[in-house]
Amino acid sequence: MARAGLTVDRVVEAAADLADEIGFEKVTLSALARHFGVKDASLYSHVRNLQDLRTRVALLAGGELIDDIAEAVAGRAGKDALAAFAGAYREYALRHPGRYAATQIPLDQVLVTDSPALRRTAEITYGMLRAYGLDEPDLTDAVRLLRSTFHGFCALEAGGGFGAPREVRRSWERSVEALHLALTHWPREAPGNRSDEGHS
Repeated sequence: MARAGLTVDRVVEAAADLADEIGFEKVTLSALARHFGVKDASLYSHVRNLQDLRTRVALLAGGELIDDIAEAVAGRAGKDALAAFAGAYREYALRHPGRYAATQIPLDQVLVTDSPALRRTAEITYGMLRAYGLDEPDLTDAVRLLRSTFHGFCALEAGGGFGAPREVRRSWERSVEALHLALTHWPREAPGNRSDEGHS
């Protein structure tokens, strides 16, 4: 590809595609420069360094993921919304392994606050859980339960960690059903123990 026409968006999109192809941790400025047929230095007018590039890929992927989730949960509530949310999450993780890996990296809190995609993620996730009648700090605890369950399952599935004979999709569906029961019968924390209101 020629140097002409390079933009930040094109560079980040190419990095995200490369992450899906070779793995997020293997994406470097040198690898990306080879993809565009330019020298490494040519990319520094678009991204500050490798960390900046990875952060931008993470924000891109996070936006794509929440767009998929928002479309899936639209008009749904309760168990139907949870199942749609979970399904969209898993499908994105399996379809875009490199992009998904990017969504798991720690981000600077300023970026989190300023990112429309991440704010939308919080709004949709917390909104879905409020339908279960949860308030803080139970909301944050529930978000962390969902995130750890979804991520753990997807990471194991992508890595071939589930053996036969049980069909993986059926195990996923049962896991979502179990989460629905847990959310429906959430153990409320005693008022005297409600020391913090946090975020996931």
